Amino acid sequence: MTSTHAFWLAGREATGEDTFDVTSPWDGRLVGKVSVPTDAQVEEAVAAAYAVRDEFAATPAHVRAAVLDHVSRRLAERTEEIARLISAENGKPLKWARGEVGRAVSVFRFAAEEARRFNGGEAQRLDTDLGGQGRLALTRRFPKGVVLGIAPFNFPLNLCAHKVAPAIAAGAPIILKPAPATPLSGLVIGELLAETELPAGSWSILPVANDKMPALVQDERLPVISFTGSEKVGYAIMDSVPRKHCTLELGGNGAAVVLADWASDEDLDWAANRIATFSNYQGGQSCISVQRVIADASVYDRLLPRIVAAVEAQVTGDPSDDTTDVGPLVSEDAAKRVETWVQEAVDAGAALLTGGKCDGASYAPTVLADVPADVTLSCEEVFGPVLTVQKVNGEAEAFAAVNDSKYGLQAGVFTHDLQTAFRAHRALEVGGVVVGDVPSYRADQMPYGGVKQSGVGREGVRFAMEDYTYERVMVLTGLAL
Repeated sequence: MTSTHAFWLAGREATGEDTFDVTSPWDGRLVGKVSVPTDAQVEEAVAAAYAVRDEFAATPAHVRAAVLDHVSRRLAERTEEIARLISAENGKPLKWARGEVGRAVSVFRFAAEEARRFNGGEAQRLDTDLGGQGRLALTRRFPKGVVLGIAPFNFPLNLCAHKVAPAIAAGAPIILKPAPATPLSGLVIGELLAETELPAGSWSILPVANDKMPALVQDERLPVISFTGSEKVGYAIMDSVPRKHCTLELGGNGAAVVLADWASDEDLDWAANRIATFSNYQGGQSCISVQRVIADASVYDRLLPRIVAAVEAQVTGDPSDDTTDVGPLVSEDAAKRVETWVQEAVDAGAALLTGGKCDGASYAPTVLADVPADVTLSCEEVFGPVLTVQKVNGEAEAFAAVNDSKYGLQAGVFTHDLQTAFRAHRALEVGGVVVGDVPSYRADQMPYGGVKQSGVGREGVRFAMEDYTYERVMVLTGLAL
């Protein structure tokens, strides 16, 4: 695992002049060295993708589907190896890393299925008015052009898959930039694509430094940008290229609402365990991890000790241990930032119920209550294993609390009442409402994205394909309809 990894330039292995180290956030050991593309190699990749865009768009659907099926199958065959690589470079506990590989397997399989059925065409009679007599409109979708995919560190395989698979399925060339902290998992996708016969130039995976990205973002040959990451960077990208199509999957501060009817001991045990698990999985480094619990006053006193006990039961430690639930954050700086935010809340009067301890890149699973509304922890995405719990009176106050945020990615609502579920779906200013569970549920085929400062556009294979393409209408004239 400590060899130098090549990158993928226009479908072939290549190396540059420099390398950088990828280290484990758990123990600092060297996981691998990665070769860095030169400026000339980046230009070669962009030029190749731009040159092949028409040829790739015309590739038969069965060819693209077969490629995607192949990648799905090969990921499944290499699950354990890739899971250990994810765990090593990211610090993700091995059991969660295996789950991530399984999700990527599904993403490529879903993309193969969509490649076969996408763009079937829609016929529309135009003779509904006299001027349209004998005319028929046929609408199909075509790629907007080369996609620039920019992936984050927290799901280093699956969020790369969510860029690459829909692009291939739609016939759009893609240049993928994996996160500098975790490039190795994304480069594995290149290994598997290289086993296929996609047109040369239709894909590149380039581990370039972040300071090289503005030039790529501005390049007119890359009309589509799909970015997953921070709110600050995402909106800076969109503001810098207002005439490009940008899909932005940004931050959140996911809320889990526990309403009065979720009141049995079984209900509260289930909610507490789900909340504890999904405020801490991935070390809390998920845009839809549970950051806020909003509990009705009628269940608050029974729910809170259950949450604290369930959080304290989370097993922390070495991510390579199969029993570990919570590993380190991506870096010591990330853990120190979380520590600072928690201390600010405590200094402002919040009650620290468990956790609050930092050890290198690790931060103990933490629960706070009575957190003031104006501290950073209440207003921003913590991206760490930290949970706040607040008491509210009734459904309306609970939903208002969810919406009292600049973010709007997903929310979970624990209720048994169908009418309440539909009211939540209407009232909550988020991209997704999960009823009877935490906001952290995501199926990779469903539309996924947010509102407000959580981004624009949607991922989920078919929905990303729609973002990467546009409708083009053809009008046929002189037909006997």
